[in-house]
Amino acid sequence: MPNPVSRRTVEVDGDELSYLAAGEPDLPPLLLLHGTFWSRVWAPVLPELGRAARCIALDLPGFGASTGELTPEQATVPALAQTVVRAADALGLDSFDVAGHDIGGGIAQHLAAPTGRVRKMVLMNAVMFDSWPVPAVERFRDPAVRDSTGTAELLKARETSTRGSTTRTLSEEELADYLSPWQAPSRVRSWMAMAAAADSRYTLALVPALKEAAIPTRLVWGRDDDFQKLEYARRYVEEIPNADLVVVEGKHIPTEDSPHEVARAIVEHLGAAS
Repeated sequence: MPNPVSRRTVEVDGDELSYLAAGEPDLPPLLLLHGTFWSRVWAPVLPELGRAARCIALDLPGFGASTGELTPEQATVPALAQTVVRAADALGLDSFDVAGHDIGGGIAQHLAAPTGRVRKMVLMNAVMFDSWPVPAVERFRDPAVRDSTGTAELLKARETSTRGSTTRTLSEEELADYLSPWQAPSRVRSWMAMAAAADSRYTLALVPALKEAAIPTRLVWGRDDDFQKLEYARRYVEEIPNADLVVVEGKHIPTEDSPHEVARAIVEHLGAAS
């Protein structure tokens, strides 16, 4: 039987952060982080992952079903990493595994390198080195663009990005689910804050610490991603010790294109001896 998935909340800095939970509480904890999407990207694999881990797919403040609203200062990768640390504290997690997608992968790298609390890491079509921000995100670093972008315009842009993030065609119901958070102006502003704060110096500066920490890391990558190219994943494996790469069919959200393959790669990595 599939492992049931439920939505829960944890209070962090006065906000109710929502998360998708799967797996028994006595299993090893796995924090799953999103970037410019939200916890929905992990939903297709949570039933399988929940057989091996206590999964916590977090919505960052102002994203998904969480309350709050991010400013550009609060939306930098280092600042969001500290928010995740406080969420881990609130959840009673001393050490944990972490998986990050998109900018969530940059957050994961910030957790892995300096905190000493990450046991193993998974990076799925994640930002790294100087792979980001992509042009569709970078344009929102201009305050004038942010000021002139309304809810309807951003919703349309998110629709275009979401459609382009999978090989298979999402159903209208699936697409509506992905887009549902950006019906609210506060979430639109939070998304634009994350875009405004997108800066590759945060991942480039981490490279020496990642090499030294050598956290056991598996990169799981959709082969045909137009946003985070496979070449960056190959570079990471070449430069960072104790990392390997599993390539699956799909684009930027491979959990939608190859859910069983993604789940199997993650479970295999988390269960392997360090």
